[in-house]
Amino acid sequence: MPQALTFEGRTQRARFRAWHRGTREADYMIGGFFDRYHAAWGEAELAWFEALLEEDDVDVMAWALRTQPVPPRFDGPLIAAMQELDYVDIPR
Repeated sequence: MPQALTFEGRTQRARFRAWHRGTREADYMIGGFFDRYHAAWGEAELAWFEALLEEDDVDVMAWALRTQPVPPRFDGPLIAAMQELDYVDIPR
């Protein structure tokens, strides 16, 4: 039986998944959000983010851009922080 990942292992896995979404736009939005906020996260916040990573990028980006309503299971302070978009640093 595979051993469960530690909190640190889950965080490392989440970082990789956040920065390897498949499109540059999603990488900057989701990966940038992770980089800005993950250091202050506990178990609940990491679990929220892990669930978010299971969603389609188009949906996550629409929620962050406020073009689609946020499902109740993701609504709260973390999606509000994501909607600020002040963490996206697009290199030139």
